[in-house]
Amino acid sequence: SVDHTEDTADFNADNLANYDVVVWLSTTGDVLNDEQQAAFEEYIQSGGGYAGIHAASDTEYDWEWYGELVGAYFSGHPAQQDADVDVVDQVHPSTEHLPFEWNRFDEWYSYQGSPRGNVHVLATLDEESYNPDGNEMGDDHPIAWCQDFDGGRAWYTGGGHTEDSFGDPQFMQHVLGGLQTAAGVVDANCSATVADSFEQVTLVIGEENVGEPMALAVLPNGDVLHSARDGRLFYTTATGQSGVAGTIPVYSHDEDGLQGIAVDPNFAENRWVYAYYAPVLDTPPGDAPEFGEPADFEPFDGYNLLSRFKLTEDGTLDLDSEQEILQVEADRGACCHAGGEIDFGPDGNLWLSTGDDTNPFASDGYTPIDERDDRNPAWDAQRSSANTNDLRGKLLRVNVLDDIAADAEPGPGSTYEIPEGNLFDEAEDTDDLTRPEIYAMGFRNPFRFAVDQETGWVHLGDYGPDAGQADEDRGPGGQVEFNLIKEPGNYGWPYCHGDNDAYIDYDFETGQSGEAFDCDSPVNESPNNTGLTELPPVQPAWVVYDDDSVPDLGSGSEAPMGGPTYHYDPELDSDTKWPEYFDGKTFNYEWGRGWIREFVTDDEGNLVDILPTLDWLDISTPMAVEFGPDGAMYILDYGSGGFFSGAPDSAVYRVDYVAGSRNPVPSIVATPTNGQAPLTVDFDASASTDPEGMALSYQWDFTNDGEIDATGPTATHTYEDEGVYSARLFVSAGEGEEIRTGTTTTNITVGNTAPQITLDVPADGGIFSFGDEVPFQVTVTDAEDGDIDCSRVEVEYVLGHNDHGHPLSSATGCEGTITTPTDEGHGLDANVFGVINASYTDEGAGDLPALSADDEAVLRLRHQQAEFYTDADGVNVFEKDGSHGGTQVGDIHHGDWIAFEPMDLTNIDEVSFRYSSNGAGGAVEVRKGAIDGELMATAEVGSTGGWETWDTTDPAEVTSVGGPEPVYFVFVNEGAGAE
Repeated sequence: SVDHTEDTADFNADNLANYDVVVWLSTTGDVLNDEQQAAFEEYIQSGGGYAGIHAASDTEYDWEWYGELVGAYFSGHPAQQDADVDVVDQVHPSTEHLPFEWNRFDEWYSYQGSPRGNVHVLATLDEESYNPDGNEMGDDHPIAWCQDFDGGRAWYTGGGHTEDSFGDPQFMQHVLGGLQTAAGVVDANCSATVADSFEQVTLVIGEENVGEPMALAVLPNGDVLHSARDGRLFYTTATGQSGVAGTIPVYSHDEDGLQGIAVDPNFAENRWVYAYYAPVLDTPPGDAPEFGEPADFEPFDGYNLLSRFKLTEDGTLDLDSEQEILQVEADRGACCHAGGEIDFGPDGNLWLSTGDDTNPFASDGYTPIDERDDRNPAWDAQRSSANTNDLRGKLLRVNVLDDIAADAEPGPGSTYEIPEGNLFDEAEDTDDLTRPEIYAMGFRNPFRFAVDQETGWVHLGDYGPDAGQADEDRGPGGQVEFNLIKEPGNYGWPYCHGDNDAYIDYDFETGQSGEAFDCDSPVNESPNNTGLTELPPVQPAWVVYDDDSVPDLGSGSEAPMGGPTYHYDPELDSDTKWPEYFDGKTFNYEWGRGWIREFVTDDEGNLVDILPTLDWLDISTPMAVEFGPDGAMYILDYGSGGFFSGAPDSAVYRVDYVAGSRNPVPSIVATPTNGQAPLTVDFDASASTDPEGMALSYQWDFTNDGEIDATGPTATHTYEDEGVYSARLFVSAGEGEEIRTGTTTTNITVGNTAPQITLDVPADGGIFSFGDEVPFQVTVTDAEDGDIDCSRVEVEYVLGHNDHGHPLSSATGCEGTITTPTDEGHGLDANVFGVINASYTDEGAGDLPALSADDEAVLRLRHQQAEFYTDADGVNVFEKDGSHGGTQVGDIHHGDWIAFEPMDLTNIDEVSFRYSSNGAGGAVEVRKGAIDGELMATAEVGSTGGWETWDTTDPAEVTSVGGPEPVYFVFVNEGAGAE
């Protein structure tokens, strides 16, 4: 039965005990006194249900417990109007009957804060479908949700203001499902997207355990293979024990090395592991010439290789078992874009993505189509991505043969077959102008993709060039893509990008622009093309974005990564598998912005919503993501360290769905982690935490032999014998049957000491210009190697851009110079800088693995755009047409400042500033280390007569103070207004 009351006296323990659920139907204000509130709290704590409708969120603002129960308090609403509700939970009884996009008329609430993470969100409001009229919540606007709360159940919907709502069968079924689940008479999962329902387990962490993280593959037993660019393949068990399974010899230059790995769908039977890498050939060292004759470029002709290797039962990669499967052309000695993701489809076909293998840094951030006779072809993407007879810039699909002959040459019929339905039919290729392996073409750098294991669709991220804005003579500004590929096609690069935005044909010899390329009927007339001239029509991208153009994706640098689609298996016996809510949801991710987000699509693949469900994850730069056979998510995190190297927070994580009490999060700091025997190591677990806030206990197993060797948050152990040891930590909270334990390991190498390397020159934060020959000096010591062979010291120049980089040149030796090529791929609107990285890998010691070390220096540009400061106070950044790069620092008052770290003005004699001012002017003080640090220079800044009128200050003499500490630019004039 259902009883209706407006008498608050009914809120007493005896009466409430008669009901399964209490519905708060558009209540407002303070409705219960303290005694009645206590009775209702006791009712929920005893297993009762709460259902709130519409203005139930506009109630009891001073009752904190109620605010947590309802989930969020009302903040405002516009006039009643139609809007689209994105129904993101298709299995909850209150929403399973609704379409993905539910258009209805109502009064649409906004809330004081998003409840996401604390509640399970059932539906969101599309703010682009109506006029919020100042009540925007932004990219995430929940409108219906539920939760298990304080022993009871809660459900809320923001709909239901209008009388017509209660005559709408869909809305009434929505309410009925909410009441039934809140009452507990119908089962429902209200924990699916609650942050506390998940546990992020660290399987392994630290550069010494993951190298420069590149790729990830989960084995059937939950163990993990993960790779580094230098060829190392790591094996990490589900319990966190890690080591090197093998090292594939690789060619290293720019982005080359070991790119992708995958395990065979029948791995349990055949033990095959697939790798895509740059094999060691007879390629000359150093950089390929940018200009010359074909004979000058020919020595750098190479290929990347898809191979498979056996993984032995003891976790060792058998290098002698290699079977070469497929070769992809490569122009070596030049940058960029190798691609290299490997995945298998539901039918067992192997998919491989390849980049355009084209240098983008001489085309002003637009399309690299340099056809000059003497230009290295590696500067023309028409020879690769737009070439139907070339495997670069493509998504390939093949069926690898089960049995491959020992002497088989990689290719169709000998190592793989061509499945039906690829882009080009080999039977029709009478002139040998197409490659049958191609499923989709026209990509720039499709670095990550994943095949949906039910539909066979491919979610793929593709990077775009870096032009800061569109140019009518060159084409669109920089943008990137998430693609949903359901059938073969041409995705346009280098002629079109994004939503079929066409580039302009450009003559690099004359500097003259021609006509826009035809996206409907693209034509490849490059002299470097070896395939068809007339190409398939271009397919527009699924999701296109640049900076904050798509609010659901946030803002910042753009680094799209195509991610996996989860499929719920009710028969899977796993305590950590993700719930049914996530069935069919895709998890694309963003390397630069550091998130993994839930992409909700309908049955046809149309995008419904993008949700920040996993924004609570503690990750830096997700490099690879996949779901394991246990139904948990696995993440390879690149970390927040240097460029083309690992970092202390480089890691492999497993994200378990626990829907209850989470385990403690263990943390180990070991000092040292390597050295000669006997080696005494100090262990510290004091950074371990418990998500429930309980006291922790600690147990140490220094050799991972199952015996507890010590207890307490810190411990010391001496290793007497040489070897590689896994030291395991157990961190527990609670007691008896309620005890919860987390565990992790760290590796200790006894018998080999990691090298020590210092990049003495250039100085960290030093000043340079593109095109400079930068001197370098490197000091290396190694306890076992003795005298250092300087030819084994590798030095790279990396072009830094925001939080990623492109290696452009390399050298070897302990001293010398390295070229910093001219950058014509970024405009003044790009935050670019130089990085010099020096590295050394020792020779190992006996059977012990080699150890590596590196050091690097960040170089600031001689002409530095002020808006790319690393820290600031008081100022703002504004768009302005007259500014170099389109933006400037403004709203400057006395005492405001900007700073750059690192920055070292050693050997800089003068400094000047470009500025505009319609005010009193003032001065810019240049100080070292602090806003009141040592004064190095003062530049006088006068009025230019207008905010749109620009001038440059007279050069100010610099008395430099060296060191990488920040340089502060302090704006002073006590009597001035904003500048």
